[in-house]
Amino acid sequence: MRLLFKPILASAALSVGLVGFTHAAEITVVNFGGANGNAQKAAYIEPFEKATGNKVVMVEYNGELAKVKAMVETKKVSWDVVEIEAGVIGRACEEDLLEKIDYRKIGKKSDFMPEAIHECGVGTFVWSTVLAYNADKLKTAPTGWADFWNVKKFPGKRAMRKGARYNLEFALMADGVPTKDVYKVLATKAGVERAFKKLDELKPNIQWWEAGAQPPQFLVAGDVTMTTAYNGRIDSAQREGKNLQVVWAGSIYDLDYWAIPKGSPNKAAAEKFIAYASSPEAQKNYAGKIAYGPTNLGTMKLLDAKVQANLPSSAKNAKDAVENNLKFWTDHGEDLEQRFTAWAAK
Repeated sequence: MRLLFKPILASAALSVGLVGFTHAAEITVVNFGGANGNAQKAAYIEPFEKATGNKVVMVEYNGELAKVKAMVETKKVSWDVVEIEAGVIGRACEEDLLEKIDYRKIGKKSDFMPEAIHECGVGTFVWSTVLAYNADKLKTAPTGWADFWNVKKFPGKRAMRKGARYNLEFALMADGVPTKDVYKVLATKAGVERAFKKLDELKPNIQWWEAGAQPPQFLVAGDVTMTTAYNGRIDSAQREGKNLQVVWAGSIYDLDYWAIPKGSPNKAAAEKFIAYASSPEAQKNYAGKIAYGPTNLGTMKLLDAKVQANLPSSAKNAKDAVENNLKFWTDHGEDLEQRFTAWAAK
């Protein structure tokens, strides 16, 4: 797990660039909306507006790189800060769609977990794609991906995100590959064939989802027996009183990054927003509103045990988790996604 959970004495909360920042600007911050968007609004956007006098316009999107690409190529960039998934940021950076990050404007690199440092983005939170189920409807708790595939023992539909990423890894784990070997196997032609063959077994029982809000809705409605889901969406449903549960074993943890589209008209203000949202205090407020782990190493010591227990980055939950391999998906993502799309359409 590298240095992800190593306790490090972090510097004091970042106040980078906020002092003396008197010229009010309007910036557009783009995220995935939903419970995550609500948490960001309360923990980052509203306090930043209050601290700086800047106006922040929040926009939702589904992670489509095409929108960023179109803006950059036509030199009509209207977004200033964009939340980008780890599997996408490498490609966006290679295609020169993002500004390079000047960490002197953000904070010390040593204050962050290593995975958070990227030349084109700053990791903002750790999240997991997990196995989830409704404990009111499923009396015997599943323990991992082998159970997810076992439709005899656990009859019913399975919901999965419509895409190659995560599903290929889950298929290999269901087929007996240990978490530590998942990407070693998937990096081979035989491993890819093995993953698709395992997905073939489950295909008649799969109900696809594309928006993060769908998995908890499917579980509550009884449409599916189990689902893959973003852990924060399940946390949000639990806060609403739903008896949805998470299996952390074999979960895939990932980071989302703040990035600045190339040619942003408000680059300086965008950097100040990212610096603010990367401070321990701001990330503490965010983690208290949604169960996504902080990237600033100084934040964990500010969180109480109850909050930490639901975070992907807590030692217990991360024990048998897989780190999404950013390089693998940058190198192979396009080909595998095309193959997956063709496979799903059959």
